[in-house]
Amino acid sequence: MNAAVSHHDIRDMLLDAAGLSLDKLPLLNIIFDRMSTFCADALRQYAASQAYFSLSELESGRIGDMLDMYEGNAVVGVFHVAEWDSQVIIGFDRDVVFTMVEVLFGGDGSEPPIEDERSFSNIEMRIAQALFEQMGKALSASFALVKKTNITFQRTETRMDFAVIGRRANLAVCAKFLLQAINRGGEMFVIIPQTALSPMRQQLSRISAGETTVRDPIWTRHIRSEVNRAEVQLRLVMEERQITLGEAADLKVGQVLKLQATPRTKMKLESSKQPLFWCHLGQAEGSYVVRIEDPVDLEQEFLDDILPR
Repeated sequence: MNAAVSHHDIRDMLLDAAGLSLDKLPLLNIIFDRMSTFCADALRQYAASQAYFSLSELESGRIGDMLDMYEGNAVVGVFHVAEWDSQVIIGFDRDVVFTMVEVLFGGDGSEPPIEDERSFSNIEMRIAQALFEQMGKALSASFALVKKTNITFQRTETRMDFAVIGRRANLAVCAKFLLQAINRGGEMFVIIPQTALSPMRQQLSRISAGETTVRDPIWTRHIRSEVNRAEVQLRLVMEERQITLGEAADLKVGQVLKLQATPRTKMKLESSKQPLFWCHLGQAEGSYVVRIEDPVDLEQEFLDDILPR
């Protein structure tokens, strides 16, 4: 028994030394996709203008190299994850901070964006901290797919060499998100040491076909609500007739076109030129009404058009 455990430990040590292959962790993409949805939902209650997050890139590399890319151009929040016995980083580049300040204070994007390289103000840092706490909750909720995770905010840093979550040469996974709001953009990033993810390697790599389409209930309700509120225009086609270009040119103002349709004729109800139902026309309380009879069989309609009658 001890030999088996030892063999298993050695195999895990070798895999940890080699680093995680993101191609073999399909659930990780789904987790960060969920996080982008949760982030947008979290900001909806604070801002009048809608902010959209989308996962743009998922990569692995050295912690130091990842942080150096944002030196002088970002603010990061350092979080502690007790269940992982590790720390993680969530960061915003300058564009995210300036855009969210405008959004939260009612800006509509009409003012030109800030281009100078000044340091962040106290108000901007306080807003960034408030956003970090919301993003931390979104990250925690996203990893609930795999394991209950409590992510605790610790501090903010603007110097990347002070954002210490492990040795700079250690491997980490970095997820990058694109923020879009008031016609502006920015980048949010999440850095998680691979040593924190290694114990979850099996859960992150095992995913069934059904899990690839995990539905977020909040997003599903939102989509259903927006679809139900969408307005559509209906068009009733009483009769269709083909005429030549010459006959169309001979039409005169006031000319009467006789239709073959009768009250018993089935008429086609369309929306955006898409046939929907066969109906009968009638009247009720002084208004024209239609009674839906049958759905239009598009396959049969196609056959009727191409086959000789």
